[in-house]
Amino acid sequence: MGVDVHGTVAEGFEPVGEAFARNFEALGERGAAVAVYRDGRRVVDLWGGARDVDGTEPWRRDTAQVVRSATKGVAAAVLLLLHQRGELDLDAPVGRHWPEFKAHGKERVLVRHVLNHRAGLPVLDRPLTPREAADPLRSAEALAAQPPAWEPGTDHGYHALTYGWLLDELVRRVTGRGAGEWIASEIAGPLGLDLWVGLPDAQAGRVGRVGPVDAPEPSGVLRARPKRSVADAYADPASLTRRAFAAITPFPDQNDPAFRAAALPAANGIATADGLARFYASLTGPVNGVRLLEAATVDLARAEESAGPDRVLVVGTRFGLGYMLHGGASPFLGPGSFGHPGRGGSLGFADPETGIAFGYVTNGFRRTVTADPRAQALIRAVRQALGRGGDR
Repeated sequence: MGVDVHGTVAEGFEPVGEAFARNFEALGERGAAVAVYRDGRRVVDLWGGARDVDGTEPWRRDTAQVVRSATKGVAAAVLLLLHQRGELDLDAPVGRHWPEFKAHGKERVLVRHVLNHRAGLPVLDRPLTPREAADPLRSAEALAAQPPAWEPGTDHGYHALTYGWLLDELVRRVTGRGAGEWIASEIAGPLGLDLWVGLPDAQAGRVGRVGPVDAPEPSGVLRARPKRSVADAYADPASLTRRAFAAITPFPDQNDPAFRAAALPAANGIATADGLARFYASLTGPVNGVRLLEAATVDLARAEESAGPDRVLVVGTRFGLGYMLHGGASPFLGPGSFGHPGRGGSLGFADPETGIAFGYVTNGFRRTVTADPRAQALIRAVRQALGRGGDR
């Protein structure tokens, strides 16, 4: 029996609605939402399935979910906006604002290295407990004391969790406010976004339960297996891969109210699909009169800073300033697209050339790190709609 899909689709974007429905029928979707903006106007707003991955209560239009590393794209805008306002120099050493950070040769880490994953700090020799991870003082002390894994600026590797603590402490040193508070007042508030890094108690009832889901086995098709080097990296406790994702040990229960209330700008943002899509729409053009980034700042954000084999993810990755770029492990809509996936499913991105902004959230996390099949099916449908001249 099919899942009821609710919402609206503008003329020309019907393929997105069809793909969204197929995700439930063929790709094991439990509950999800997708929103698409074009030139600042919402053209797709769909939701369906259950609010909780293990429940039956229906997903509603205002249902929000943990979006994991899709949080990183929102957090990146904080440093870019501070740069745009003249409050932060991207080429300044991090230690200029955070003197304690200079220890162990880290005086060469620049602000841009935090955003392009070249700081050399993807791991902690002593992982933080969940309680320590939520304490800005403790996480900052741990990073200040940590020697880099490689000479800063010389190579890149995904800072899966440390990215958030680095960015948060920089924002605190420059503005006196944490990144979550800054996002609430300077980004989410002006745009009316259903998006939080540090969930307020008043919004807790809107957030569904998340959890792992298995990928369906296609009939008559051999299931693809990861390359041995990738599988080995995730299996080896001493690898940068395993250690980067284990920088919080044990990893918190993502349904725990304490985890959701903490502000972890790398990993625990909570958003609706519309909140994520509207955020990206505001990066490249006005949404109800509000635009976040100037054109020159957008060009900075999506200019390639890091590319090639990633020392943490092992596969090839491409990064601008805080954003993954189209291609390789992160196929978006086109060559100029920039955004960020969340491990297991969620995704937000913008494509300035077409005026598209995209947000997808789900309560069912698959084992994918970047290119989730459900999000990719929706992107293909957007591409198909644009080929038909959707909404223009």
